[in-house]
Amino acid sequence: MKKNELPRGLRNNNPLNIRKNSDVFQGEVVPSRDTAFKQFKTMAYGYRAGFKILSNYFRVYRLTTIRQMVSRWAPENENNTSAYVSLVASYSRIGPDDPLKFDREHMIPIVAGMSRVENGREADMPEVITGWNLL
Repeated sequence: MKKNELPRGLRNNNPLNIRKNSDVFQGEVVPSRDTAFKQFKTMAYGYRAGFKILSNYFRVYRLTTIRQMVSRWAPENENNTSAYVSLVASYSRIGPDDPLKFDREHMIPIVAGMSRVENGREADMPEVITGWNLL
């Protein structure tokens, strides 16, 4: 498959489709050539940025379940949030309202599930793991 036929998140090495904002992440391409979304040098850096944002959700906002995190990540005004929550919970095999730990065991399958929802295809697990290891 040609690069330009890939979903936007994969073309941008931004598998969770992080929107442009004033935050600058390690490995981010600045300025992004995309009009709305960030771009990263590698997919691993894109995953790392997603983990960093979710870490902030967990630590600062005390969002400790898949439902809470995804509801902030993908609000109802832009997404079918309930379907997103269900898909990530199913993919990760963690209940939508089960308390999470911000650890490798929980977060890698959650982020892989989010990438699956965002891009319509399976995440490359070695890239997800590399993103986690960059934290």
